[in-house]
Amino acid sequence: RIGGVPGRGGAGGAPPGGAGPAGGPPASCMPGRGRARATCASMGGMRLTAELGDITTVDVDAIVNAANSSLLGGGGVDGAIHAAAGPRLLAACRELRRTTLPDGLPVGGAVATPGFDLPARWVVHTVGPDRHRGQTDPALLASCFTTSLDVAAGLGARTVAFPAVSAGVYGWDAHEVAQVAVRAVRAWGSDDGRGIEHVRFVLFSGRLLSAFEGALAAPGT
Repeated sequence: RIGGVPGRGGAGGAPPGGAGPAGGPPASCMPGRGRARATCASMGGMRLTAELGDITTVDVDAIVNAANSSLLGGGGVDGAIHAAAGPRLLAACRELRRTTLPDGLPVGGAVATPGFDLPARWVVHTVGPDRHRGQTDPALLASCFTTSLDVAAGLGARTVAFPAVSAGVYGWDAHEVAQVAVRAVRAWGSDDGRGIEHVRFVLFSGRLLSAFEGALAAPGT
C-alpha cells in the first residue's frame, strides 16, 4: 500500500506544441466542436486529455476514485468503481481502515489499492472537499489531484484517469473544479511528469466535459 497526505504542486509552465489563435494555448489544447476529447501537452511532456466516458472501463495504469473518508463505498463514481472492481476492493479498504487509516482518509489525501476486477491495475482513492460542510478552499481540491499523482507515480503508473472530484454531491461548480484540476495537474507535471505520461479526465456528462475542455483551452489555467 502506498498512501499520501495533502500534497504539493510545482511551478506551472506553458505547454509546448505551438500557439493557438492570437497567442493563446496550443492548437492541440483547443476544445473541438463535436469531439469527445481535447488534448494538451505540458512543459514536461505529460499529456492532459478530457473525454466523455465511464472511468471504470478505461485502460490505464491507475484510476482515481472520488471516495469518502470512510473508504467503504458510496454513491456516484465511488459506488460505480466499487461495483466494477468487485468485493475485494471493499475488503482492501476495510483492511486500510483496520490498520493504517483507523480515522479514515483526510480530505485532500490519497491512498492506493489494487484495481482487482477493473482494467486499471490500481485505484487511487482521494477525498474531495465538501462545500456543503464549509470545505471551500481550492487548495484542498488541488491536493486531491496532486497527492493522487504523487501516489500513482510512486506505484510506477504512467497513465492515470481522474473523475471530476467534488463536482457531484459535494457541491463544487464544474467549471471551478475543472480550472483547479487542470492548473494543479499542469503544475505537478511541469517537473518532467515524474514518470507519468498521460493524465485523462474521464467525465460522465457533456456538462463536465465542456468545463474541462474550456479549462484545457484557457491560457494560464
